[in-house]
Amino acid sequence: MASRIADIRKSVLTLALPVTVSSLLQRTEGIVAVFLVGGLGAIPIAAVGLGQLLAFIATTLVSGLSVGSNVIIAQLWGAKRQRDAGEAARHFLGLSIAVSLVLAALGMTLNHLAMELLGAESGVIALAIPYSTIIFLVIPFTVLLQVLSSILQGTGDTRTPMYAMILVNLLHIGIAYPLVYGYWGLPSLGVKGAAIAVGIAEGIGVAFLWWRSRPILQRSAHLRVDLIRTMWHVGAPVSGERIGQQAGILIYTKLVLLYGTVSYAAHQVGLSIESLSFLPGYGFAIAAATMVGQSIGAGKYTRAKLENWEANRLAIVIMASMGVIFFFFPYLLLRAFTTDEAVIELGTVFLKIVAVLQIPLALTMVIAGSLRGAGDTRFIMGATMVGMWGVRVPMALIAALWLHLPVFYVWMAMIADWTVRMALLLWRYRSERWKAIRVIKTARTA
Repeated sequence: MASRIADIRKSVLTLALPVTVSSLLQRTEGIVAVFLVGGLGAIPIAAVGLGQLLAFIATTLVSGLSVGSNVIIAQLWGAKRQRDAGEAARHFLGLSIAVSLVLAALGMTLNHLAMELLGAESGVIALAIPYSTIIFLVIPFTVLLQVLSSILQGTGDTRTPMYAMILVNLLHIGIAYPLVYGYWGLPSLGVKGAAIAVGIAEGIGVAFLWWRSRPILQRSAHLRVDLIRTMWHVGAPVSGERIGQQAGILIYTKLVLLYGTVSYAAHQVGLSIESLSFLPGYGFAIAAATMVGQSIGAGKYTRAKLENWEANRLAIVIMASMGVIFFFFPYLLLRAFTTDEAVIELGTVFLKIVAVLQIPLALTMVIAGSLRGAGDTRFIMGATMVGMWGVRVPMALIAALWLHLPVFYVWMAMIADWTVRMALLLWRYRSERWKAIRVIKTARTA
């Protein structure tokens, strides 16, 4: 048993570490943008953060395609049905392109209205509009990066997406720095330059992933309705979950914005730093989803359970360690992003709150990943709705609008939210109801 667990631990790390690096590098694009404009003051930081928030909400609408492709392809791959997996991948790509183009058009049309509804200050909106317009223009690249990465990860190939994100980030840094500040003979474009750099870098990253995915992709002689139906059953609850999550985040963000630009800037910088912990957790969640999905596809349920708990253990160790750093060294971390002392003061409070959050967050993320690997996406959607809409939003509304408490109490609602989600997902996993779910039963070759 000990050797078996050691093998599983090695497999988890082999999958999780490249995913963690990929996710960290994907998030680094946003962090680099915030970092680069940090020298311009609190308003540019808030503007970039607001633009990133809207783009993230948009990509949430197609998150079901990304997660669904990972789960379905992992189970098909585990069942040795590579052709079905390749045909599924081809269908997912076609759907993601179509949906992302619609999102780009809607985003460029409605971004100003969305910012006004959020209650952003006019100075922030003025800088955020050109940034977000460009970001929405290139959002198909962002979506394809995610979907192509999920396809490869579903087959167990987590290294290629990592290489792609290394390429994207190197290009982004090399292009963004001179475009923001006007170095090397290029024009000084400020926040617009940061957005242009994202588009160029991600476009090249997509080309690389597409080239590396060609051996997997399979053309179908006809539309595979069975694969689309399976994708819908798995992916729709994921999109519903993410939409519910981001709708709650919009209200939550609006409440933070009520406390002023400094509070929002502290919130945004704090989230950027906290992602150093969040993204390793996400890496272990993807690893759990992939391994559990492949094991279930192969009918190995005992191994799937061992993979889940090993991924949980490793995630807790890493994220709790990061939490200790957040709690005891917040000033040093924040000082790397901004010199605004007011932002640093509030950001210190935020980082100490998220430090306490790390263990519940680790368990929630990895168990959710395992349940997704089993295809149990509907329960995860329900748990998310309870945590966000039954706990976080009401608590934040009461703290901000009814009791008029400091922003500290609005941030505390995050801890309550993730703790409730953790409890619900732990109960679901221990019930083992996920074993009865059959994801790929309708995806058999006719």
